[in-house]
Amino acid sequence: MRNTLAAFILSFALLGGSHAPAAANAIKITPDITDVLGQAERYLDNIKTLQADFLQISSTGETATGKFLLSRPNNLRIDYAPPTPIVIIANGEFLSYIDTELKQVNHIALEDTPAAFLLRDKFSFTDGKLTVTGFERAANAIRISLVKTRDPLAGQLTLVFTDKPMVLRKWVITDAQGTVIDFSLINPKFDFPVPDTDFLKNLPNFDLGK
Repeated sequence: MRNTLAAFILSFALLGGSHAPAAANAIKITPDITDVLGQAERYLDNIKTLQADFLQISSTGETATGKFLLSRPNNLRIDYAPPTPIVIIANGEFLSYIDTELKQVNHIALEDTPAAFLLRDKFSFTDGKLTVTGFERAANAIRISLVKTRDPLAGQLTLVFTDKPMVLRKWVITDAQGTVIDFSLINPKFDFPVPDTDFLKNLPNFDLGK
């Protein structure tokens, strides 16, 4: 399970390497797609906080559950339920992968992880930093797939929304090795107050056992 969780965090930081899937091509952005992308940008910009339970399923067969907290533009926290001893915290600059059992922490530049997309100040699918590689609108669902323009082999992020009304329901990450991780939000609550202490209060205690 630790390896799969590491893949979830590191998927956009890793280079493709010889085993990476081929880079997906950009799709043609039609006026209808442009309209939906604009709706999604405005919707995401309006999210200030998000609290939810989650279900994470990996193509390797592993599953995990836990609590997800988001407070834009700086903070994110993922607490995995036992027996998975992992906490993930983002503070605006770094994302920290914390093993509470081993008392070990790995710090990763936030910009090199998928979490950077959720925490950005201003969402844009067309500013050149991201390339839209897939779009689907069917059965009251919208799926938007993205890669980093400067490193398309690093991995793909797919955002899944319900349509009418638009609500973020999950995201799917395909990492550089082809592992697919489905992260579904359960009973999400948007724009409820989330104290900053929920994100940072435990981190010093985990820092390499100190």
